[in-house]
Order: sequence, then structure tokens, then C-alpha cells
Amino acid sequence: MTTLTSGGLTSGVSAPPGGLRRFGSARWRKRNLTFDKITFFLVFLVIPVAFYIAFVVSPFVQAAYFSLTDWTGFTPAMNFIGLSNYAKLFSDSTFLQAVGNNILMAIVIPIVTLGLAMFFATLVTVGGSTRGNVKGLRNSSFYRVISFFPYVIPAIVIGLIWSQIYDPNSGLLNGILTRIGLEQFTSFPWLGDVRTARWAVMFVIIWGLVGFYMVLFIAAIKGVPAEVFEAARIDGAGRFRTSVSITIPLIRENVQTAFIYIGILALDAFVYMAALEPGGGPDNTTLVMAQQLVDDLFGNPLVVKVRARYVPPSHCTVQSDQTRDTVPPEVPRPKVARVVCGPRVLCSSAVRS
Repeated sequence: MTTLTSGGLTSGVSAPPGGLRRFGSARWRKRNLTFDKITFFLVFLVIPVAFYIAFVVSPFVQAAYFSLTDWTGFTPAMNFIGLSNYAKLFSDSTFLQAVGNNILMAIVIPIVTLGLAMFFATLVTVGGSTRGNVKGLRNSSFYRVISFFPYVIPAIVIGLIWSQIYDPNSGLLNGILTRIGLEQFTSFPWLGDVRTARWAVMFVIIWGLVGFYMVLFIAAIKGVPAEVFEAARIDGAGRFRTSVSITIPLIRENVQTAFIYIGILALDAFVYMAALEPGGGPDNTTLVMAQQLVDDLFGNPLVVKVRARYVPPSHCTVQSDQTRDTVPPEVPRPKVARVVCGPRVLCSSAVRS
């Protein structure tokens, strides 16, 4: 090594300075593990990790072990049976249908919700006049508050409200449609028809979540410098081109986070289903996995509610695994039954005698 001294340049290998510590030495580690550092590691690392293992990892491990036994949760007996529970689960056609419903919801709800939220957020932030500074629509603050209002309402309340709106006899939706001349929607069972039940429920979920993700995207777009949008406007980019090529790439992390959150909700959706379709809907078209698991564990104590009360009782039948006879409403129903009125399946649920 060549070093520069007061006498000129000298060549040779120089030893490391005496004050230089060797990074991996035990003496250096001992000097740097002060009380403050040990306390910091203990408070901010060891304790949180211990809580996470105790209250998150441990229950998952226990649940995985319990799934390999015949324990019902209410008996002391617990025998190891291997994968028999999983084989029984995936041979259940009802559960497989619930899985398919969850997958469909996990695809449709995030795409539609985040698409609408991005559209409204763009209008509120940069969708205003193309003259002057980049700005949103007029009275954008009012639209922001109104759109966020459904999110502050609890999900169970939203479900109950929309169950009344969808009511065949006195519901607001059928009243509006028949008032404008659409007589085919007179007493139409939105939640009791196979063709509309699934989409009616997903519409309620989307309606309740769009406002929150709209506000989330508004905050993200506000963080983008206005000069970027002005430069795109000067280059001749329209609103759609600006949204696709500038806005979405610059807030990509926010979009990814939102997609994860709403995807988790779509895979659950138990609260909305419990309020709108407690029995799983017609032909189980709205049944979700959480709803099926709860019904299998605790049973469904809810009695079937025939939403289309306009159908004469003489047209109603009770279908079960044992019987398929036309019976009057006062006859006791079997424990598992499906009420069918006319040509449409109005409700499908577990009925307790």
C-alpha cells in the first residue's frame, strides 16, 4: 500500500489504525450492546414477536391440529383421524358451491369497487375544467363527504336497510320501477330469484365500500405533483389517457393495498350475507364459506322467510330429501326444507321444526 507522509511517498503494507474496530469481534459487540439498545430490542422486537406467536401463530397451529382429529369442540374426546375431515369437506357439494361463490365475489367485487372508486376519485381531484390549474369538479368536497357516508354505517345495518329496499311487496326498488311503468317488477323477489340474488347482494357490498376506497385514492392522487398532470395536458393527453398512463402507475402501491383489503372482505362477506340472505339464498347462490361453516357448527335457527308474499299458499310446496308434496303452510315442515312458490325458488334455508 502506498501512503503519503511528510517526507514524500512511501511504499509498503501499513497496519490498520489502532482505533479501527473489527466489526465481528466479541469485544466490539460487547461494547455496543448497551442498556438502551437492549431495552429497545426488548420492547420493540421481542415482546411484539412473543405476542404475535402467542395470539396469531399458535391458534393457527392449534386449528391445523384440531382439523386432523374428530374433536367437535364440545366433547372431551379427541382422536387423530388424519385427512378424513378434509376429504369429507371437499366431497360436500354445498361447501364447494360456497367456495365457488366466494371466488366469484373475490373477482367481481374488487374489480368493480376499485374501478368505480378510481373513476370518482379522478373526477373529484383532476376531472374538472381543462382551463387553468388542474382541479376537480365543482363542489368536490360535497361529493367526497356524500360518497363516504355509506362506509360509516355498520355492515349489518346496511344489509338490513337493503333487505327492506329489496322487499317484494313494500320495497322501495319495486315501487320505483313499477311507478315508471315497468310492471314486470311488481312484487319481484330480488333476493329470492336465482337470476338476481347473487348480483343484488354484491351490489350492496359494492355500494357500501366504494366511498372508502374513493377517499383513499383521492388522498393518493393529491400526493402526485400537479405539474405532472399539467405536463400531460400540454402534451395533449386526455382524461382517460392521463388516468391510465399517469395516475394509476403513480399510486400503484395504494391500489395494491386496497385490492388486498377488499379481496379479504370479499372472501368473507359473512355480515352482509347474514343480513340479506341468512339461509344461503335460492339454490345456495349467495352462500359463502363462513356462512356454511357457522351453519354446520351451530345450525341455522332461522325460519324460512318467503319474501314474495303475493304467491297464494296453495301454490307453495315444501321440498326435502324425504318428501316433495304440496302442503298447506300450517303443516309442520321437515327439518331441512326448501320452500318453492310458483315457477321460481324463493328461498332455500335450513328450517327448524
